[in-house]
Parts: sequence; structure tokens; C-alpha cells
Amino acid sequence: MDVFAALADPTRRKVLELLCVRAHTAGELLDACAELSQPAMSRHLRVLREVGLVSVHPDEQRRIYALRREGFTDLGAWVARYLPFWQNRLDALEQHLARSHPTDTPHDTERSTRND
Repeated sequence: MDVFAALADPTRRKVLELLCVRAHTAGELLDACAELSQPAMSRHLRVLREVGLVSVHPDEQRRIYALRREGFTDLGAWVARYLPFWQNRLDALEQHLARSHPTDTPHDTERSTRND
């Protein structure tokens, strides 16, 4: 499985969101996804490990999961290839809005009077 297929699953995205805050034990992640069974959570965590997005290290009887910076660096590099496309689109939108809306709207005038 590749990283994009792994990210397509909403449960795995939820796990990544939780791990973005701090490292968690497998049990904490399971508690946060109460609708999942322990074997299902184990499968999700295995997929995230295999694609390189999370790491795991044992701590006595517990397994601690954390995000792997390297996995997201590769993902970010791939996404960066498409940023110029979006930047051009956003620039075009900004130009369109500037042409179609006056620069000094009543809302802007009201705001500038309050700031004086």
C-alpha cells in the first residue's frame, strides 16, 4: 500500500491527527476510536508504520506510537510539486475579486474609521 491509499482511510487520518498533538499508546488510540476493535486498530497502525508515517517503540508492556517526520517530508515534497498550480489559481481569483469589487467598501471605511 502506498501513503496515499493509507491516507484515504478516515480512521487512519484520525489517528494521525491524534499523533500530531503527542505520542500515544496503542490503547489510547483505541480509546479515541471507540467504534474499532483492537485487531482493527492494530491493522490501521500496521499500515501507517509500513508506509512510514508513524514509528513505534516498546515501553515495557505498552507500544508508543509517534509521527515520523521523514514520512511527511516525502509527502510534502510530492504536494509541493502542485503548489504552483494552486498559487496561479489563487492569484487569478485575487485579481478577479479586485476587479469586481471596489477597494473602498462601506465595510472597509467603517473599519478604518474605528482604527483611527
